[in-house]
Amino acid sequence: MSPKVSEEYKREKKNELLQAARRVFIRNGYTHTTMQDIMDEAGVSRGALYSYFDNIEHVFMEVLQFDDQQDILLFEPDDQSSLWTHVTNWIKQQQKNIEAINQSLLLSKAEFFLSSNYIRNKENFPYITERYQRIVDAIKSVIQKGIEQGEFQPRLSPESIALYLVSFLDGLMLNTFQLGSERTNVNEQLTVLLFSLKEMLCPIEEQ
Repeated sequence: MSPKVSEEYKREKKNELLQAARRVFIRNGYTHTTMQDIMDEAGVSRGALYSYFDNIEHVFMEVLQFDDQQDILLFEPDDQSSLWTHVTNWIKQQQKNIEAINQSLLLSKAEFFLSSNYIRNKENFPYITERYQRIVDAIKSVIQKGIEQGEFQPRLSPESIALYLVSFLDGLMLNTFQLGSERTNVNEQLTVLLFSLKEMLCPIEEQ
């Protein structure tokens, strides 16, 4: 009889496997990553990996969720600073992420979204739509909180501002991945982004 494994152990083990898989996806891209690659990276058996994940698509979806959650947690405000300061700090963190874009999942995401299985069966991957909405909702909630606390007097709806911010950052990430951070001038573009956000949000403390 095999020993009983605690739920905490399972969570920790799954996180270790996800981190190993993330490293492989970053290194190899989605198309050239196999379950065997992940087993080798994590130093686990076939049975150990398949006890958590069904196939490479399943692993990738879980890695996306793991990655997205870290970003959403970064956007959650604390009580130590104003919401405008929190937004500007988050944008500065995005600058670091964009400048290190070659160490991200961007290539794997692009390859996955262009894969024939995803294109033909988008309904089988509901998380792709959910992840976009989760990020938009996280941004909207901060803006809404700013309105309720009297810190923001936005000229546009929270939804419109959130969609704009996500689209701007996604586009800058993709261009920087293709052309390099010097060519896209990430720092200057994010300065423009902050200027436009300030005009849209009208933070009270900045007036």
